[in-house]
Amino acid sequence: MNEERFTGKADIYKKYRPTYPQELMDYLYSHVGFNQNSTVADIGSGTGIFSRLLLERGSAVYCVEPNEDMRQTAERDLSVFENFVSIEGNDKNTGLPDKSVDFVTAAQAAHWFDRQEFTSECRRILKPDGKVVFVWNERDYECDLGKRDYAIREKYAVGDKKGLGPLRKKDFSRFFADKVCETKIFKNDLVLGREAYIGMNLSRSYSPKEETEPEKYRGFVRELGELFDECSINGILNFPHFTQSYFWKEI
Repeated sequence: MNEERFTGKADIYKKYRPTYPQELMDYLYSHVGFNQNSTVADIGSGTGIFSRLLLERGSAVYCVEPNEDMRQTAERDLSVFENFVSIEGNDKNTGLPDKSVDFVTAAQAAHWFDRQEFTSECRRILKPDGKVVFVWNERDYECDLGKRDYAIREKYAVGDKKGLGPLRKKDFSRFFADKVCETKIFKNDLVLGREAYIGMNLSRSYSPKEETEPEKYRGFVRELGELFDECSINGILNFPHFTQSYFWKEI
């Protein structure tokens, strides 16, 4: 089941997955309509990386996450926010009341969703004039580092390989296909040490686990380390990344 893909990866996910740029959050709160009184359902919220940014702006956030490890990690980290609510749910069944939220968000999660059931659930839980926003951190696959990094990940990937390669607007066009989608791209380059670079890749759903695929795991870590050593300068790897946002103001 997709819900189990991240079991055992919550700690490494929390530690090494990148956050989202300030410019994205400014765009959401100055242009899209988010504010400190907004109620948001963050679907597939994981360890709460994106949810935290919404909570820090004062919005109330329902963190809807099916994986127990990821959800419990978010609960430990985000319980300091009085507007945080953790829900065991998914894209098909959020457990939220009808017409209860102003926004539905999905950060690094929409590729797992069932289009028909997710869109139906959005229309059920959103208030009139409610909006949907997807955000996605992505490598620059056009640069040499991005191409070589992808080749290693593809070589050692296990199971469902969703999210392995680049995602573009066409990948999301199946959601609310008859509605206009506004897209924005924000620079989000990463500055990584060796441990952080390898850890970021190990946090992926398709990455081999040491306890279940030890040979693949060791090969994966070895080749990532070799790439880092070749491309880094004084122990620092500058990896071009960007953040894409997709915003539907009508669904």
